[in-house]
Formats: sequence, C-alpha cells, structure tokens
Amino acid sequence: MILISAIGNGDVRYHNTRHNAGYCALDVLKQALRYEGFTAHDVFKHERHLRSDIVRVKWGGGEVIILQKAKGEMNTSGEVIERVYEKYDIDHFILFHDDLDLKLGEYKIQRGKSPHCHNGVKSVEEILGTTDFLRVRIGIENRESREIPGEEYVLKRFTKEEREVLNITLFKACEELLTKDIFERWI
Repeated sequence: MILISAIGNGDVRYHNTRHNAGYCALDVLKQALRYEGFTAHDVFKHERHLRSDIVRVKWGGGEVIILQKAKGEMNTSGEVIERVYEKYDIDHFILFHDDLDLKLGEYKIQRGKSPHCHNGVKSVEEILGTTDFLRVRIGIENRESREIPGEEYVLKRFTKEEREVLNITLFKACEELLTKDIFERWI
C-alpha cells in the first residue's frame, strides 16, 4: 500500500496558509486520481485516533493508496504519520510539503532531499528513521522583503493571485507524480 501524506498546521486558524500547501496538493491529487480511474471519496474524513484527515483510494476493488493530511502541529508531523504506518501495511511513502527554498510557482519531486530548516520534514525523517522516500516540495517563497522571518511568513495566507499560481503548480506536480515510472510500478 502507498501512503501519501501532507504535513501542515491542522488548526483551522491556519487554513489556506503557506505552511498548508501540502494539504492543498492532496486535494488536487485526489481529483487527479479519480480522473485516472481510481475510486476515492469526495471529502477527507477526520479519523481522530490517527489525528488525520484520510481518504482511501481504491484500484480494481482493493485499497492501494491512503491520502493523509497529518493534523496537529507541523513540528510533530512524524508522530502523526507514524500512526498510519502502525495501522496499515505501508510499502511506499510520498510526502507533500511547503518549501521556502523554492519560489511560488515551482516544485520539485525528489528522493532523499535534505529538509534544510523545515522542522516538519525533520520530524518525519526522525520518526521513520530514513530520508529515503519521495517528497513533493511545493514552492511558497514570494516575499517582497526578506525582513519578514520565514517562521512568520509561512503562517500568512495566500493572496487570490498567489493561490491561482499555487493551483497551477499543484496540478503540474500531481500530473508529473502520476506519470513517474516509480509510481506506476508501485500500483
């Protein structure tokens, strides 16, 4: 089974903030999977015991993918992802997350890329005990001035124009992920 997780800040106060770009990506990915013929529920269901919003994705009658929006605090995301690992037999893992090292409108799909200063990614690596997983890094950097500290900037909401750029980027990233040979071999 494939676990595709997104990390962010689960509190409703942070809805549509830059730090939650990964959550936005999973919404796009869910629709892309449905378009490709997978079966998935319309909405994410909150599963309290997993501290996550979950969608189970099926192919040919069997569950093959779990989409997880890890809720809680960003810096302890690894603990939340571990709960899903403990419940399901996970063979492959993909992580979606925001990245201040990439400009808004950019993304990278990489394996084992260092998290730099991203404490959420560090938490996932520490709990899973590996850096060997695929990550989709979503660029959110669009500051007019570097005087705004990164930890403050990531909690700001996207403007309407920025959200339009983000949506286009997420569609491209999800499309590329679904056409990657490795993803096709896992199914």
